[in-house]
Amino acid sequence: MILLQLFIVFFRIGFFCFGGGYAMLPLIYQGIQDFGFMGTEEFARLVALSQVTPGPIAVNAATYVGYQSAGVMGAVFATIGMSLPSIILVVLVMKFMMKFHENKGVKAVFSGIRPATIGLLASAIIFLAEGALFKSGGFTVVMLQAPAEYFNLIPILFCVVAAFLNGKFKMGPIKIMLIAGVAGAFLIR
Repeated sequence: MILLQLFIVFFRIGFFCFGGGYAMLPLIYQGIQDFGFMGTEEFARLVALSQVTPGPIAVNAATYVGYQSAGVMGAVFATIGMSLPSIILVVLVMKFMMKFHENKGVKAVFSGIRPATIGLLASAIIFLAEGALFKSGGFTVVMLQAPAEYFNLIPILFCVVAAFLNGKFKMGPIKIMLIAGVAGAFLIR
């Protein structure tokens, strides 16, 4: 039963979400919360792991959730569930686009999708900031009260140092991630 649930959750996400892996993160989070596959902190680790492993973030996240929930078969079902809609949609859209690519209605639909994608990306940023910057509690609790025990300074320090290294020294993201990984191994326990 869990294999079917994993397949359906990720098939639905893959079918209805536009904008890439970051835009899918809020829907992935909602899907795993609906079935209780994992908690918020584990999801934040999943996002970090999905970013550093090769491949699309959404597929990596699906594979991780599937593996954590039901082992190797769970990873297979979740990955197929996430990937299959893309394959189906690409084939259908290419046939459609070749026939109607100059149609004003088609152009209007794609111009409407852009703002929705930006909104989903903004939602992902807010979710990741909440998970990374604030300890247990919630974004709204911190914004209203802001007690020190809810606030986590280490991720903020990492973010500032990464921005400084990239802006001042033009250091690439791979080097910054390696430095952050080494620093994290010593600072966060």
